[in-house]
Amino acid sequence: FWLKSWLGVSSAWSTRAEVLSCQSCCVIMVARLTYRRQCRYNTKSNKQRILKTPGGKLTYQAVAKTSKGPKCGDCGKALIGLPRLRPKEYRRLKNREKRVSRAYGGSRCAGCVRSRIVRAFLIEEQKCVKQVLAEKLSQAKAEQSGGKKKGKK
Repeated sequence: FWLKSWLGVSSAWSTRAEVLSCQSCCVIMVARLTYRRQCRYNTKSNKQRILKTPGGKLTYQAVAKTSKGPKCGDCGKALIGLPRLRPKEYRRLKNREKRVSRAYGGSRCAGCVRSRIVRAFLIEEQKCVKQVLAEKLSQAKAEQSGGKKKGKK
């Protein structure tokens, strides 16, 4: 009786088949899903995806955050040869998996390391050139002053 009144069926439709045919035009609600963990809000750390179990039920499966991966400290490019993991998972890795076998291995990219080496070499060369010029200048001064010695009166 309550179904008839809820669907707006008049008492003239008394057979069950007529009520069911009228019911098929109504919208059927989808099964609601509840979070399986304690956080009940749709936050960045609580992303879920709908999964169908072998029994045919729909459940939520927690989705882990994707990592941005390690970046070069100088230029900001992604470092090649290192895995993109969450910080907690980096702790489980061996040292050889966390870095590349090169100077500044897991910290700087190859281009930045190369520019650092070249810069250091050029700075050292510049120091050597300055020193050689200073020695030549001091020798030239010594030769000029060596010819004219002042005697004491």
